[in-house]
Amino acid sequence: MLNTQTNNARRELNAVYEVSKTLATSLDVAKTFREALNYLLHAFDWRRAFVVLSEPGGRLRGLCAAGLSREEQQRLQFMPGEGIVGRVYANGIQVIVPDVRSEPLFLNRTGGADQSPDVPVAMLVTPIRADRRTVGVLAIDCINPGESRGFSDDLQLLKMVATLMGQALLLHRSVSAAHDNLQEEVRRMHKVLKPSNQIDQVVGVSAPMREVFEQVHQVAPARTTVLLRGESGTGKEVIARAIHSLSPRKREAFVCVNCAALTESLLESELFGHEKGSFTGAQAQRKGRFEMAHGGTLFLDEIGDISPSFQAKLLRVLQEREFERVGGNVPVKVDVRLILASNRNLERMVQAGEFRADLYYRINVVCIQLPPLRERREDIPAMAKHFLDRFNRENSRSTQFSAAAMRVLTSCYWPGNVRELENCVERTATMAHDNVISELAFPCHGNRCLTQVLHHIERDDAVRRTRLADIPIKEVPTAPPRSDAEAATASPADSSPVPVALGDDTAVTAPLSAGDNAVPIDDGKPHGEHERLVWAMERCGWVQAKAARLLKISPRQMGYALQKNGIEVRKF
Repeated sequence: MLNTQTNNARRELNAVYEVSKTLATSLDVAKTFREALNYLLHAFDWRRAFVVLSEPGGRLRGLCAAGLSREEQQRLQFMPGEGIVGRVYANGIQVIVPDVRSEPLFLNRTGGADQSPDVPVAMLVTPIRADRRTVGVLAIDCINPGESRGFSDDLQLLKMVATLMGQALLLHRSVSAAHDNLQEEVRRMHKVLKPSNQIDQVVGVSAPMREVFEQVHQVAPARTTVLLRGESGTGKEVIARAIHSLSPRKREAFVCVNCAALTESLLESELFGHEKGSFTGAQAQRKGRFEMAHGGTLFLDEIGDISPSFQAKLLRVLQEREFERVGGNVPVKVDVRLILASNRNLERMVQAGEFRADLYYRINVVCIQLPPLRERREDIPAMAKHFLDRFNRENSRSTQFSAAAMRVLTSCYWPGNVRELENCVERTATMAHDNVISELAFPCHGNRCLTQVLHHIERDDAVRRTRLADIPIKEVPTAPPRSDAEAATASPADSSPVPVALGDDTAVTAPLSAGDNAVPIDDGKPHGEHERLVWAMERCGWVQAKAARLLKISPRQMGYALQKNGIEVRKF
């Protein structure tokens, strides 16, 4: 008898130890409570067990269970005072039910009394307390072969387990509250530190972009027509969407139309809609984009590419906010906020008669000039990281830029602006062999960048992505151009020297002809005259004028050098 009591005490002590160790492994109380219940069922031959916790509305809902199916666990819902579980929660006392079938308060919501019809089923229920109040209930049921059996030892063990669970719940809620407070503080500090005129959809901290953000915030609440100017790829559509989202019309539709992608007839039908039978294929009446954007914002991109005849039709709509569908004669009035965009020089087009002056004055109410990427280079690292992070999320990668790679991105000219930067980042990240992108991973290393061929830029901040990218590059003044008379009298062999800046204090010049006195220069260009000519022509798409500018010689000297070396100019 003494040995049996000792064994039972040792088993209960081991159970308390295992349960406390399980509850301390994680702050996920649903997971740790379930593991503790599974251990208790296995150690004491209990049949089923579950834990219900109180919700803010007062209802008791099942947190976890062992020995119950998913459907049975979903039925673990009680009100305080309802059934045995509800009474234990409301009164805060322990209960032993020797036979649940003979207990009128037993609700049998999970069907526990029906699984063993020939054997009495006992139920032990104890409250879970934390911070001096009842927060839940722990209940188990087991087979009771004899109704005279006592369950005082089991109930005492459940009380200790419930106390450990209450402490785990208290710790979990304290940590959750601290985490929520920390998150709220981070959000509050983020709002304080974040510039008031920052736009969530746009990455930019440079002075030109801050000026754009200020203009966007100022013009967004009004109904005024906005004209967005800037090079292709500067993000005019993103700014247009930001204006819409900051305006009182943000809950209405934002409709976007690219005027350059449609012919005049299709553009008229697309914007104004058409009546049934107005042309072949018009089988039903169709609303245009103006009607679809009623109450919201209509964004017309590439407005400078529409034909002169359609400009006259658009002028009346912009002025009266009234139009007629194609094939119809009933005026349709709309309430639309217009945002237009163009990357063309509209003033020069007006002077040339390609764009109506009255339409220009109608759309040029508030003009926002978007700076090219080369004029806000301090935004490039943040934008490149933004594009790379999005690539990593979409492709489950963890790629990063090295410091040298970021210097290469910052030093580029980017004639395609943000669109080109985004494509370059995605292309390089896709083809990268390591998780760290180095400066050698970019296509421009080895002259594989198509932008250098499509855009020959002669500017101080032009593309200089070579193997000497880390060396500061200094500009070397070139000789003044000669007059036509001097060029005519000069000897053809008197070729101008090509200045090369290597980043040190000395500017080295070398004649185009690779003679005995030629100075070898490691500037990424071939050393021989023939090789240099072919290299320059290939880089410039076999355009002699561009190749001459690349080699810093005159087109006359370029033509003579090609003829002298027997280089046949390719025609495309």
